[in-house]
Amino acid sequence: MSKNIFDGILTQHTLFIQKEALRHTHQPDKLPHRNIEVEELSFNLVEALKGHIPSNMILYGVTGAGKTAVTRYVCDQLETKGEQIGRRVYPVMVNCRQIDTQYRVLSHMGNALLEAHEQADIPFTGWPTDRVFSELIKRMDSRGGVYVIVLDEIDHLVKKAGDDLLYNLTNLNAELNNARACVIGISNDLKFTDFLDPRVRSRLGQQDIVFNPYNAEQLQDILRQRSKEGISKGAIGSGVIELCAALAAQEHGDARCALDLLRVSTEKAEQEGSETVEQQHVRIAQAQIESDQVTPVIRTLPTQQKMVLASVLINEEIR
Repeated sequence: MSKNIFDGILTQHTLFIQKEALRHTHQPDKLPHRNIEVEELSFNLVEALKGHIPSNMILYGVTGAGKTAVTRYVCDQLETKGEQIGRRVYPVMVNCRQIDTQYRVLSHMGNALLEAHEQADIPFTGWPTDRVFSELIKRMDSRGGVYVIVLDEIDHLVKKAGDDLLYNLTNLNAELNNARACVIGISNDLKFTDFLDPRVRSRLGQQDIVFNPYNAEQLQDILRQRSKEGISKGAIGSGVIELCAALAAQEHGDARCALDLLRVSTEKAEQEGSETVEQQHVRIAQAQIESDQVTPVIRTLPTQQKMVLASVLINEEIR
């Protein structure tokens, strides 16, 4: 049998226990430094466990401030408690950067409520929007219970498609007979509500939570917790956690950036065959991540903008 190019890589010593623990999509059991935000969100959503309608909410904060992680964590706990006490509570999360039109959001929600024995999926396209909305109402009433509709990156949806969807969703309870619903919007843009009709703004912004950026010490706590789950004991060298946290704190306290740095640094150490992750690996990882972000942007610039950028660089070299 001929040798496979992956043979050596598969048998190579790894520094990871569980690499997924170092991705921002991983849902940890605890969320350091977000107790206040968890409590505020829980205090509102507990109404769903009583059969009441929670207030609509908007969660604000910069990228990597923990908004999505906190919401997913609280919604998971809410659904679990509902099952334990016999209350029908259904969180439905929609990423509005990926699902970014009124039709697609409504069809996604309707299909998320589909039971195995129920009718076929709402098609990806082809129905009038009012028919999709009517089908969503029908499925929600058929199930009953309380629905928590989470619109992540809601500002992207509003800027692209306007606020018609939000008007319809915040008016759901007037259409429902056997079910209830609330809407939670998650946004990186504190001013996105300026684009909303005043009626929508007043309905949606019944309660706001602002997530402040993490500072360097808080990011260190997050990285230490995740590294216990994801990286072999003793594999992180002196000052590595602190450096990753400090670099991410400069990027507006972005926990995603901190996790990416630690994960890529560990990958770089592995590639070198090192037994530990050192600060030099963090610097290499930082350069790679920045290159990965900047290069595609430069590559897609119009020719005129590339010429301007080249002129600036040449001018700086002459100085």
